[in-house]
Amino acid sequence: MTQTRTFLLFAWLMVAALLWMEWNKEKQPQPAPAVATAQSAVPSANAAGAVPSASVPGGAAAPALSATPAAAPSITLKNDLLSLQLDGRSVTGAQLLHYPQTRAAGSPPVVLFDADPMHFFAARSGWTALNGGVEPVFQPEDGVHEAVLADGAKEVSARFIATTAQGLQIRRTYSLPRGSYALNVRDELANTGSAPWSGLVYRQLLRNPPVAKRGMTNPEAFSLSGAAWWSPEDKYKKRKYPNFVDDGPLDQQVTGGWVALSQHYFLTAWVPQKDQGALFSLGVNGAVHSIEARGPQIALAPGQRFSSDATLWVGPKLADQLEKVAPGLERAMDYGLFTVLSQPIHWLLTQLHKFTHNWGWAIVLLVVLIKLALYPLSAAQYKSMAKMRKFQPRIEQLKERYGDDKQKFQMAMLELYKKEKINPAGGCLPILIQMPVFLALYYVLLEAVELRQAPWILGWVNDLTAQDPFFILPIVNGAVMFLTQRMTPMVGMDPMQKKMMQMMPLVMAVMFAFFPAGLVLYWVTNGTLGMLQQWWNTKRYAEVPAKA
Repeated sequence: MTQTRTFLLFAWLMVAALLWMEWNKEKQPQPAPAVATAQSAVPSANAAGAVPSASVPGGAAAPALSATPAAAPSITLKNDLLSLQLDGRSVTGAQLLHYPQTRAAGSPPVVLFDADPMHFFAARSGWTALNGGVEPVFQPEDGVHEAVLADGAKEVSARFIATTAQGLQIRRTYSLPRGSYALNVRDELANTGSAPWSGLVYRQLLRNPPVAKRGMTNPEAFSLSGAAWWSPEDKYKKRKYPNFVDDGPLDQQVTGGWVALSQHYFLTAWVPQKDQGALFSLGVNGAVHSIEARGPQIALAPGQRFSSDATLWVGPKLADQLEKVAPGLERAMDYGLFTVLSQPIHWLLTQLHKFTHNWGWAIVLLVVLIKLALYPLSAAQYKSMAKMRKFQPRIEQLKERYGDDKQKFQMAMLELYKKEKINPAGGCLPILIQMPVFLALYYVLLEAVELRQAPWILGWVNDLTAQDPFFILPIVNGAVMFLTQRMTPMVGMDPMQKKMMQMMPLVMAVMFAFFPAGLVLYWVTNGTLGMLQQWWNTKRYAEVPAKA
């Protein structure tokens, strides 16, 4: 009994320590926001793209950089979810219409792309000639300044056109479907000149990173803030902003992948045409950090045409939608080591929410289902504990017999366990299973945008991803732990162990005061059901103590 309690005590402490370290891990400071207008060298020209079906030079050298084009007229493109600002070459503004910044009435929507130099964030795409020169300025093809999704329409589009001095015509079409955060970008090239044209396409995400936020009450500090990319060969990779350069260059040729900049709950990602290769790279220019997919490289003879498609995701991390856009894009919901558990937990929570229409009650039902699944193990745990209680008088007799000789006492106790077929660790399996489930749910609460600002009981828990404003749940959790301890005799424990066990409800109550309310709700429900289970099974398996 003593060994089991000691093991469970250290299990509790391990969970607490892991969570405490997560909340307090040191974060390197982010670069200070740029004061001047953020500019990036257009694409870093360090290698050629992959060979498309069009005529392509065999071993192309790195192209010269094109000069930055002049400012272009802007178009507002808007569907039922997004409002975007486009200038042909860049997406300079993005508002997520269904995601307010705060729960306050009239709160403005979340802004991703932003032309403000202090918060510079943009998606950029263009075509550069191998021999350099100035990139052409895109002009709205239809002369419109706003394109809004019409009632009953399936999508809304905006068209731009640009022509180089060499006669290359680029027609770019942005299409935004109804109910989608995936912006489709189609480039149609035609060489209308008299000489061949060679060049390549680049697709960039550029950002002046926000200043890193730290602190126990800030979940944003634990979600990925930086770059992510995916390739069929190496799968999901990531890098935080401070480590863009320190961790070495990214120089990878990829076909069928994607590049992204990630933040808490939201994601922007370029997905190039799956059969056209691109060179993935990272860059830092002053305060601006970028990730880029560069390629394919093409050669067009006079009169020849070529097209290239890409998708730009601008929106929340919605796993069911992300996986439809590109392979592996749902991995942008970064659960770290707990992905294998967090993904099914997130799916199950989503299904339960369809029934409850409340994420708090969905969490409660999740605990009930887990408890039902683990009931056979829990019953075995309490049966094992009851059997150990039966032989507690004999263990006390052994302790008196061997006095301070702990080695002989341990040997005699193990011999008793062996003879009576007692497994002192038999009650540890349920808590071992609960621990990773608990930590996996912790990451779901950090990453699942569906739970962002989601209430449980209005006027009390208005946001499951924030701490309980009145600390009721942490206090209830401490009370449940205290009552559970009162139901578990501490006979045979040395004074130090007993003192540590008695302190655990207070320690956990204080610690849980700083964690998301949804996480504490999970543990309170789990503890309450566990306490009821212990009460019932203690009565069920109660036995007359073995005679000393």
